[in-house]
Amino acid sequence: MSSSDIFIGETIGTAVLILLGGGVCAAVTLKHSKAQGAGWLSITFGWGFAVLTAAYLAGGVSGAHLNPAVTIGLAIKGGTPWSDVPLYLGSQLLGAMIGAVLVWLTYYGQFRAHLTDPETLYSPPSEEGLVDQAAAPKAGPVLGIFSTGPEIRNAVQNVVTEVIATVVLVLAILTQGLNNDGNGLGTLGALITSLVVVAIGLSLGGPTGYAINPVRDLGPRIVHALLPLPNKGGSDWGYAWIPVVGPLIGGAIAGGLYNLAFA
Repeated sequence: MSSSDIFIGETIGTAVLILLGGGVCAAVTLKHSKAQGAGWLSITFGWGFAVLTAAYLAGGVSGAHLNPAVTIGLAIKGGTPWSDVPLYLGSQLLGAMIGAVLVWLTYYGQFRAHLTDPETLYSPPSEEGLVDQAAAPKAGPVLGIFSTGPEIRNAVQNVVTEVIATVVLVLAILTQGLNNDGNGLGTLGALITSLVVVAIGLSLGGPTGYAINPVRDLGPRIVHALLPLPNKGGSDWGYAWIPVVGPLIGGAIAGGLYNLAFA
């Protein structure tokens, strides 16, 4: 597998992953979207189908890691050379940022309508029907489209949640999602892994929004900080380390567990 294969496959695959995954979050969140309010089931299945699509696209080119936690787990297992890891991670981060920009372009009008609507930005109307324009805008009214955030902010619990969910994901990939060459997801593995992602979202996604992928969170968060979105709120950099560190630890643990229990 050449360096150009890794770069092209991981960049395009991760961009498609974030475009479709972030796209379903935008569809459910933004005003004047036909899917507004569709709920958690739409998000979990949308992300699962995003993984499926991206894995099919990139599987034959780069192995479709699409996730630094997967790359680390494969490197510990021995299926990916450590010398290739930086290229995988850099390509994945670039792809995630491209995907986030594409979400913004796709929903450009909806972003502007959502972020200029007083009901989105300010306190609910009073009994007299007046909106308090002096009230502080709500923090990060669209950050959830780009990145994850906890329902209860507890650093230890949030990290543990991300570690556990990522171990499940990466172990599923290491044990049943590899192609015959051991380079990444095969055809059946892509389908299985997408269903695992849906299961993680439904079962383990409630506390933190299940990043389970450092670049899935970090790349779009960087884009959120850079995009010229009016009234977008903060990017919550105080939390940003958790969906990076937690999945990386989970990927490393999964690689170690595979070597202990399955190798």
